[in-house]
Amino acid sequence: MRTSRGRDVRGRVERMERTGSGEQEQGEDAVQESEQSQGQGPVAVRDSGSAGSTGGTGGSGGAGGSGGTGGSGGAGGSGGTGGSEGSGAPPRGAGPLASFAYTAADEEKQRGVRRMKLTATGLLLLVAIVYVLATWAKNSGVGGWPGYVAAAAEAGMVGALADWFAVTALFRRPLGLPIPHTAIIPTKKDQLGQSLGSFVGENFLSGDVIRDRIHALGVGRRLGVWLAEPAHADRVTAELATALRGALTVLRDSDVQAVVGEAITRRADAAEVGPGLGKMLEKVVTDGGHRKVVDLVCVRAHDWLVEHGDSVMNAVQGGAPGWTPRFVDKRVGERVYKELLRFVTEMRDMPEHPARGSIDTFLTDFAADLQSDADTRARVERLKSEILGRGEVQDVIASAWSSVRTMILSAAEDERSELRLRARASLMSLGAKLASDGRLQGKVDGWLEDAAVYVVTTYRAEITSLISETVAGWDADQTSKKIEAHIGRDLQFIRINGTVVGALAGLAIYTVSHALGG
Repeated sequence: MRTSRGRDVRGRVERMERTGSGEQEQGEDAVQESEQSQGQGPVAVRDSGSAGSTGGTGGSGGAGGSGGTGGSGGAGGSGGTGGSEGSGAPPRGAGPLASFAYTAADEEKQRGVRRMKLTATGLLLLVAIVYVLATWAKNSGVGGWPGYVAAAAEAGMVGALADWFAVTALFRRPLGLPIPHTAIIPTKKDQLGQSLGSFVGENFLSGDVIRDRIHALGVGRRLGVWLAEPAHADRVTAELATALRGALTVLRDSDVQAVVGEAITRRADAAEVGPGLGKMLEKVVTDGGHRKVVDLVCVRAHDWLVEHGDSVMNAVQGGAPGWTPRFVDKRVGERVYKELLRFVTEMRDMPEHPARGSIDTFLTDFAADLQSDADTRARVERLKSEILGRGEVQDVIASAWSSVRTMILSAAEDERSELRLRARASLMSLGAKLASDGRLQGKVDGWLEDAAVYVVTTYRAEITSLISETVAGWDADQTSKKIEAHIGRDLQFIRINGTVVGALAGLAIYTVSHALGG
């Protein structure tokens, strides 16, 4: 009958695996019944390391190993013949986050946990054997000392079992019993995540903590010392050049040209240029800077008249009435040419020529009109708008960006370019000043403190919710197994210490009781 029942149960398990139906708990119960029907029986202490070696019910957080028939896979799914790995397959619809999956590294740590479980369980068995032998010796009348040993061993067993229960209750229900406040991590995972987020927000993301920490670090001084090193300055310069090249590569020329053109046009439209031009012209006239331009114009005009005298006379004759005699037109042309040449020559050679004074007066008045005359300023604005609206001007702006982009890329790629050399020198100079100037260090630390405080106070809720929501997204069984793999080995020392401390306490209590006549 036992064999028939085992076949029936195994058949149910196989059907559940094929159809994908059934809950995880039902699969585990079926496997446990199958083990019982084969005479193996369930593992008595699920937290012990033997669960991993026999492939029993998966209570150790990894029921892989050599595995018994149908050993449970631990986190979910059935183990099949020979027992599956400790990670198992997660239940349907409860897939853990990929970044928090149970990995091979975790399995390696879990092996260390299982070894420590065997050690702690072995110590429990040792004190149990000592208790049996000491009790037998005491009842056999060997002497008084077996009583002390039996008391110590008895208390050691109590301490070992109590600490086994406490450690096991963190990750699962001891012996599978539905005892309240057990399996704390799987059942209270979300609450623990919320508590962790609140704890981090209250104790780490407060303005005072951030300010004190940054002030204690002395970021400004450290940054200065670091930047003052030529190798570090070269590294920062290279990183900045790489970032600059990347940014210029990503940006489309057409987009940048449109933005730059629009920005220049908007800026020029928003700013009235008349008063500025007037002030500039007034200063030029006051300083006499325009006289060199007048001198140059006079020299060029004189030279042109000398070389093109016939052209001037022909132009005058061509504009004469048709009824005048040709010799009269010729004499008039010669006269006009001579007067023009004399006038230009006198302007060239006479700094105090009346025409030069007239030019000074005109420019002075024009500078004043540009600053105060509404009509003049309006005409200048209209002229400005017409110039900016011309396609040739926009083409110049576009070509200017292309030239600037090419120049920047070339300078960024060349380690010996003026741009990179100046950037390196500036960084080293800044570093040297930061390293020695306490006032500047205070400013930098203050800026960093203000920025960090702003970030943590503005986004504290988002940061804490990131913690709680991330923990909530973890699979409960995977989380329990992963945490146990990381801290379970140390927790087994609690069991060992509980055994030792319990034995010492029991020995002390028995000694005091015996001394008092108990």
